[in-house]
Amino acid sequence: MDARTANVGARRRMAAKVGLVVLATAMALALIDAPSSAVLRRLAPPDIHAEYIKYRSGKDTITAYVAYPERPTPAPGVIVIHEIFGLSDFVRQTTEQLAKDGFVAIAPDLLSRGGGTPAAGDSARRLIVALPPDQVTADLDAAQAYLKTLKAVRANAIGVIGFCWGGGQSFRYATNNSALKAFVVCYGPSPKPEDIARIRAKGLGVYAENDARINAGLAETDAAIKQAAKDYQYAIYPGVGHGFLRAREKPEVADSAWGAVIRFFRAQLETK
Repeated sequence: MDARTANVGARRRMAAKVGLVVLATAMALALIDAPSSAVLRRLAPPDIHAEYIKYRSGKDTITAYVAYPERPTPAPGVIVIHEIFGLSDFVRQTTEQLAKDGFVAIAPDLLSRGGGTPAAGDSARRLIVALPPDQVTADLDAAQAYLKTLKAVRANAIGVIGFCWGGGQSFRYATNNSALKAFVVCYGPSPKPEDIARIRAKGLGVYAENDARINAGLAETDAAIKQAAKDYQYAIYPGVGHGFLRAREKPEVADSAWGAVIRFFRAQLETK
């Protein structure tokens, strides 16, 4: 190898080193310029702990999925009411996401008395529509009582969220539990107008534009809310249908709606 060949090889090795330095610098600058929340998600995703537990509701035992955030102080609690499909993967993932967002979340399997959520969705539907409302209320009350026994939970800061069938149950539960601090209804039917006067908590509604079946009752609900002087704000999200938080046909819309839910819970539960 002559001197000229050696010099060419040296220049190539030096260029490769310079390229690596430039790439590393660009990556560092990108992290510096990125929003702090984005950096945190990349470098240190929130850690949570999730597990199945059992709690007593009257003489019966209810199975539930509970997720805890990692934080130095007790967290607000959120009861998650499942859809008509029962305690599904979506509900478990939502429970975990609430923990990542800073809440201790509990999702009771409201079909526990019959052996739990069946694998077949059609079977779950038939069982859920037959649940007695008073039994559902009792099981949700027992879930709240369980949360209050946990040292990781602020016992005076508990809310509820539900989806689809569970959204209607969240709204109905708010009419039956004066101790709730917040409730969220995700595309669920409203309670009877005369029951709305019993609500004490502030509420948030998440609805879909392409969901005429549910939205048909909103005008009557809005009138009852105003007549009873209750605080229930809601939004109808464009271009999506019933169950859009699960289906995520428009991820940006689902993310926007979920962001509104978390801001609402933080405002009502973290600052009280």
